[in-house]
Amino acid sequence: MEYSPQFRLFPTTEQRESLDWNRNTVRQVYNHALNEFNKIPEDNGTLRQRVWQVRDALPALKQQWTDLKQVYSTVLQKAVERIRTNINNLGKLKSKGYDVGSLNWKGPREYRSFTYRQSGFELDKKSGPRDRAILRLKKVRGETLGIPIRLHRDLPDHDAIKEVTVKKEPTGAWYASFCISTDKPAKPTPKDIETEDTVGLDLGILNFIHDSDGRSIGRLDLSDEREHLEREQRSLSRKQYESNNWESQRRRVAEVHARMSNKKRDYKHKLAHFYAIEYDAVFVENLNVKSMLESSENARNKHEVGWSDFRAILEHHCDKHGTHYVEVEARGTTKECASCGVETKKPLWVREHSCPSCGFELDRDWNAALNVLSRGLKKLGVVHSKATPVETATAVDTTSVSASRVVEAGSPCLKEPPKAASRQG
Repeated sequence: MEYSPQFRLFPTTEQRESLDWNRNTVRQVYNHALNEFNKIPEDNGTLRQRVWQVRDALPALKQQWTDLKQVYSTVLQKAVERIRTNINNLGKLKSKGYDVGSLNWKGPREYRSFTYRQSGFELDKKSGPRDRAILRLKKVRGETLGIPIRLHRDLPDHDAIKEVTVKKEPTGAWYASFCISTDKPAKPTPKDIETEDTVGLDLGILNFIHDSDGRSIGRLDLSDEREHLEREQRSLSRKQYESNNWESQRRRVAEVHARMSNKKRDYKHKLAHFYAIEYDAVFVENLNVKSMLESSENARNKHEVGWSDFRAILEHHCDKHGTHYVEVEARGTTKECASCGVETKKPLWVREHSCPSCGFELDRDWNAALNVLSRGLKKLGVVHSKATPVETATAVDTTSVSASRVVEAGSPCLKEPPKAASRQG
């Protein structure tokens, strides 16, 4: 499987100028290639053949555009091949029901990265300042740059680095992503999995996750950051567009955005890591996020929670640690009784499930998580034990976990056992 860990670069002022020159030149090559690609009729070969036709014209283009000789050849090739990748990504979005258009010309602030493939770079871990290595990039404005890079964690075991992508964030910071391939760990067979080593996750709005073991994990509170962002955005709106003051304020707005994004991503990765290493199988709802966001009810909160992003991160961690990741049908998990299966309609403000048929009572989200667990066990083919998920659930109370405790490095809060219940459900 492939990983793309990202690390911070610390270029000097001169190196920043060279990286920016390289990025802007590659952007212009992309725009030129896109223009040439659009001239080729669709019946003149497959998408790959038409893109490769444009790519093969790069040597002749170098003779006319001499600045391209100062850029590494694979970097230019990857810029042209990005057309194919972008068109395929648009096709995936279209298949999911999204309205997509065509590829457009990229402005200076829209094209932020360039990629080396297989060669043209070297990661020297023995050189550089303390806690840093040196990333050497060939032919950046015609020169080889040795840029300090902070390796905040070790790279997974790998044979070779396949690609290096150098990217400039809106804040002005530079990062490098390494694309590496590692062996995929084996997953246990369904017949060897015990039901106690599986978990169902109900993704919510009031709480981020409620799992079938009784944990209720709160949402990440970003209200202070959101107020800060609004203040900075109001200040930006009062600046003259593209003036020096406007550019300085734009970067401050981008920094607030980056801090919020980093906090949310860190929070989701820590949760996903816990579930991937704690269980042999994780079951989650296959939510139709697009239609949910189009509704007028809680659209902002639903978007901020980031269900699709969390599911992608969770699947990545499950593949990384040899855990089964299974998505199940989400329809009816809240209405259906986890004990007898009878459906009961209830408005959103009703937070308790009370079955009129069998009398089973439980927290609404916990009941949904148990249904996710049952559907996941059936879909994966895990044989149920004598004790059903419902019987196990009614023996304990919900364990509430705040988001602030999750983000604490090394916090054991998720592994704390639930307290014994004072009553049976």
